[in-house]
Amino acid sequence: MATARTPRQAWIDAGLRVLAESGPDAVRIESLARDLRVSKGGFYGYFADRNALLTEMLNAWQQRSVDDVLEQLAREGGDTLTKATRAAHLTFAADLLPIDLAIRSWARRDPAVAARLRHVDNQRMDLLRTTFGPHHANKADLEARCLLAFAAAIAGDLIAVDHPEQTRAEVLNRAARLLFSASETLT
Repeated sequence: MATARTPRQAWIDAGLRVLAESGPDAVRIESLARDLRVSKGGFYGYFADRNALLTEMLNAWQQRSVDDVLEQLAREGGDTLTKATRAAHLTFAADLLPIDLAIRSWARRDPAVAARLRHVDNQRMDLLRTTFGPHHANKADLEARCLLAFAAAIAGDLIAVDHPEQTRAEVLNRAARLLFSASETLT
């Protein structure tokens, strides 16, 4: 009986795991084949070379962290704060945040990855602007609030700080309410 071929997505998922753990230089065909317990020959049935795999990994990350999130938000609906909070939870979920952070590190030394990251981040900021824009007439304040919310979503887990008399979740919820309340604009 013939052995089933390793699915294309398995190569991409394995590459994303290695990227998140060790960076792009560690994404090697031989290592992935060993991790998947297959020969590397099957790789070439799906990908021309390592660069093709890296491109597909970026495509998968973009699909999961932007396109799939937008589709899910459209299905679920909700008020503005609920949508923004849900988008942050989906986009920077435990399985995606390490990939996102690895891509950010990779982008610092690869202009093509930096361009892809800028495109994805612009889509994320557009979602925030669209979600909160109707509640904030002052465009400068809106932009600042969106940037702060985005930065908190990305870096929130990287900041190791104690919050006296409050839980981390309480502080994050309060920060979201402060950022997106329809309060006065700054002067």
